[in-house]
Amino acid sequence: MSAYILRDEYLDFLMRSANKPIIKVVSGIRRCGKSSLLEMFKEHLLSTGVTGEQIVSVNFEELDYEYLCDYKLLYAYVKERLVTGKTTYIFLDEIQHVKDFEKAVDSLFIKKNVDLYITGSNAYFMSGELATLLSGRYIELQMLPFSFKEYCSATLDKPIQEKYNDYITRGSFPYSTVHAHTEKDAVEYLRGLYNTILVKDIATRYAIGDLTMLESVIRFIFANVGSRLSPANIANAMTSNGRQINNKTVEKYLNALVKSLMVYEAKRYNVKGKAILKLQEKYYIADMGLRFMLLGGKNLDVGHILENVVYLELLRRGYEVYVGEVGANELDFVAVSESGSLYIQVAASVRAPETLKRELTSLQKISDNYPKLILTLDDDPDADYDGIIRTNVLKWLLASS
Repeated sequence: MSAYILRDEYLDFLMRSANKPIIKVVSGIRRCGKSSLLEMFKEHLLSTGVTGEQIVSVNFEELDYEYLCDYKLLYAYVKERLVTGKTTYIFLDEIQHVKDFEKAVDSLFIKKNVDLYITGSNAYFMSGELATLLSGRYIELQMLPFSFKEYCSATLDKPIQEKYNDYITRGSFPYSTVHAHTEKDAVEYLRGLYNTILVKDIATRYAIGDLTMLESVIRFIFANVGSRLSPANIANAMTSNGRQINNKTVEKYLNALVKSLMVYEAKRYNVKGKAILKLQEKYYIADMGLRFMLLGGKNLDVGHILENVVYLELLRRGYEVYVGEVGANELDFVAVSESGSLYIQVAASVRAPETLKRELTSLQKISDNYPKLILTLDDDPDADYDGIIRTNVLKWLLASS
């Protein structure tokens, strides 16, 4: 039996994609569970009759495989292990460590009876770079740390509200969830992970020498989750607080943070005009525990933290997620999928009549018939306001996608 917490939706993606003539790319922030997902999938393959010799696996963060960071040696190593007459399943984990890895991947991909999976810890795999390197030959699974539903399945029984409080303070990374038994343990783990991402995935990759300034920008974004931001207003706010920085530097840092998969950018969408707007995006964080580790309990904005949790859940459920604009009103999220749109307002509480009225207004101005939700921490029965459903957000998070 598997020792891992099942990541059913991600595992289903790999099962559906198996044996198809395309490269499977799994991307995600460091330590979100990519390697464990591959192990779960290997267990699945073995349970279906695939033999051990048909699985070739290399994790480039293991010192044993450091010599294979030369793409020619990597290609030779895997080629030697291809099984004649049967499918060989190749897993190349954290392949961003291999310079010119695409040369080895391309050569392996064109061989008969090869099913190829690669993972990486930054958005190198989601940028135009990978599209150029592996043009038209890959599909991508973007992983995040544990969802609230996965977190609840992996933790001891507690009242659901207590679990949510732990989720946004201790973090949703598999290690901090399963193995960090105290808040102090979780914070120490997250600090080490944060420093690794800061140095290896951001500063080194994007040649950023001023780590102090980079961290100041990160702190500003973490403190202003869910607020409209631009390079200009970030630079102005930091400069007024004594941290002199210009717009272009902020823009460079924002780009690096997004590509590290620590931060996600949500563009604004004009609902009536059906157009994506280019200014005043919002930024969300891959894990709330990182925010708590860096900022502590100060600036604990319950509403915006909840908004961040909902944003990530919508990504997990396969939506493209935008911040909505309906005339002069703002809508927290417009979630778009092949089947249509979903409109969402998020609030810690709507028990105050004026708050409920504010949250309803933007939704009431949308004329189409796609679902409209108000998600709140209020533990009240669901309500229906002429087709606008108000429901408890924790119940929504625990529901099937």
